[in-house]
Amino acid sequence: MQQAPFHQLPDDRSAPARAYWTQADDDLRLRLAHWQAPGDDPQGSVLLFPGRTEYVEKYAPVAHRLTAQGYDVLSIDWRGQGMSDRLQADPRLGHIGDFADYQRDVIEMIVAAKHLDLPRPWHLLAHSMGGCIGLAALGAGLPVQSAVFSAPMWGINLRRVQHGMALGIAYLAGRVGRGGLAAPRSGGGATTYPLDESFNANLLTRNGDEWARLVREAVAWPDLTIGGATFDWVGKALNECTRLSRLPSPDLPMLVSLGSDERIVSPQAIRDRAARWPDADLLVIPGARHEILMETDELREPFYAAMLARFAAG
Repeated sequence: MQQAPFHQLPDDRSAPARAYWTQADDDLRLRLAHWQAPGDDPQGSVLLFPGRTEYVEKYAPVAHRLTAQGYDVLSIDWRGQGMSDRLQADPRLGHIGDFADYQRDVIEMIVAAKHLDLPRPWHLLAHSMGGCIGLAALGAGLPVQSAVFSAPMWGINLRRVQHGMALGIAYLAGRVGRGGLAAPRSGGGATTYPLDESFNANLLTRNGDEWARLVREAVAWPDLTIGGATFDWVGKALNECTRLSRLPSPDLPMLVSLGSDERIVSPQAIRDRAARWPDADLLVIPGARHEILMETDELREPFYAAMLARFAAG
């Protein structure tokens, strides 16, 4: 694998990740980032699946906390975002032609993990859209010992009539060759969510310092960010969530967190999946929004503690 760029803000003194380019089997170039735990007593490795619009640098604080506990961390820019190849002429829009294509990225991530000889056991940590991709990957045999989900996108927070309308509009847009256009109210405008929304109105976090970091990163590295989603992405995402809802739960221990103030993904879909996962813990965090890993200390610390306990128990 060839070296790839990795960015840090000027006042960030933490050890940077080593970033790499890899190539998916459909010739798309993807970027990976590896944070190595210090010392000679590794506890294992965490495969970190980010959400829609995200990039590996966003998870540096999470990775540093995990490496301090002895876990290597490997993350990825999904196709169409971060520094991985974009999928259409307008690079600002989140797009996908087939949700199954994200599994091509997962395969390359596993190939890289083996190439880097990441310490075992491996564990999954997946946020939002990464939770949707992660659940599908677990069903396909992702080689991890446990799974932890942060506000996973196992459904999108829409009323039934809204869900049907969104599917219908996305289908019609695709039929008339407009599937690559921006869907309204899809989580970003002309730039990216932290620049399009105020802190007081945001749906992600109550942590002003974390919000300010996201704004600084978006200003410093605009090419890493994306804005809203296309009609195709919306339709494919809704269909994938429905498909996954019909599948049995994987046979491994799982922890899933849900903020009581979740407004982006479907809380009911999370509760439903947790209820029919044989070895599952559902952690509901009062007052937390969508980005539980980037919430205020009093909101995120219970999740970090539960996550580390889950990894340690395997």
